[in-house]
Amino acid sequence: MDHFWKLGPLFVRDLLNLYPEPRPAFNTVASQVRTLEKDGFLKRDLFGNSYRYTPLLSEREYGRKTLSGTVEDFFGNSYLDVVSSLVREEKLSLDDLKALVERIEKGE
Repeated sequence: MDHFWKLGPLFVRDLLNLYPEPRPAFNTVASQVRTLEKDGFLKRDLFGNSYRYTPLLSEREYGRKTLSGTVEDFFGNSYLDVVSSLVREEKLSLDDLKALVERIEKGE
């Protein structure tokens, strides 16, 4: 998605040429692009016998949508469970959690 946000609409061949050698197979990249289209992140327009793909979401919207999907799929749509998991796995300290509560109380 980064390439689409930076460069705008791209054909699969253009996208493939952005990869360093050894490049992935054309079909591999095409499959990934079709998955992004199916998931509603890209749209396609027919040009001759090729499709050009354009992002439908900004980078920020994409981040929000993928975060929401992750919370729904893995945490039963509970953000409290997400935070609890981060604390249990020591990715978020209790001091961080207290600072977060303070920021929320201040309206930040």
